[in-house]
Amino acid sequence: MLARLARRRRAPLVPDARRLLSSCSSSTQDAVRELLRTTAQPVTVITAASPSPDAAQFHGATLSSFTSVSMSPWPVIAFSIRTPSRMATALNHQSGSRDPHMVLNILSASQSHHAVRFSRPDLHPSPFAGISTHLTTEGIPILSGCLGALSCVLLKSILLDRDSLHSLGVPDTALDSNEQGLTPTLEPSSELFLARVVRVEAPTYSTEASPESVLPLVYHHRQYVTVHNPERPQDR
Repeated sequence: MLARLARRRRAPLVPDARRLLSSCSSSTQDAVRELLRTTAQPVTVITAASPSPDAAQFHGATLSSFTSVSMSPWPVIAFSIRTPSRMATALNHQSGSRDPHMVLNILSASQSHHAVRFSRPDLHPSPFAGISTHLTTEGIPILSGCLGALSCVLLKSILLDRDSLHSLGVPDTALDSNEQGLTPTLEPSSELFLARVVRVEAPTYSTEASPESVLPLVYHHRQYVTVHNPERPQDR
């Protein structure tokens, strides 16, 4: 059963977006979006050091997607970030580092406010003001109270545009659309990241932790919610 925690306001569509959705209402993209809204996705906030000495020391962002890719030969996770993005710039700046330079904080059900906060574009230059954190061995912030966190190094980033996909050997036939009225944009709207998990950071709970602090925060039907086991008949 899904228990609602918070409802996010839907941003009004600008006129150009309305026309696009109208002309492509039956497109594969819209069908995929509608289907995925019915599935529950884990909510994760990524934290990393800023590459610019003039900017905030650290940056954070709520991820729109996150998944485990492989456990062997190493644990590998994947996520995407909408571009342009300060976080994408920060991660690519650390490319090639052997030491963990990013942390993926897996949020608990009591942390929907963190998910909302780090999805905002106006946190610069003090994204962590008023937030309880502790640091990894490398000095990257971990959000206190999360279910756990993954310290990672970047393996590969891929801009999701035609040229970048061509460089991976993807043929034109796989990229060309066969849907009437649908023209792929030339500019990438997101960037895919593959990262190796170097260390799992233990969670930190307060002495007054609520039941929600040990349940996952998930995103379902444009809302932040959580899950729990249905009550068994013998327990009623």
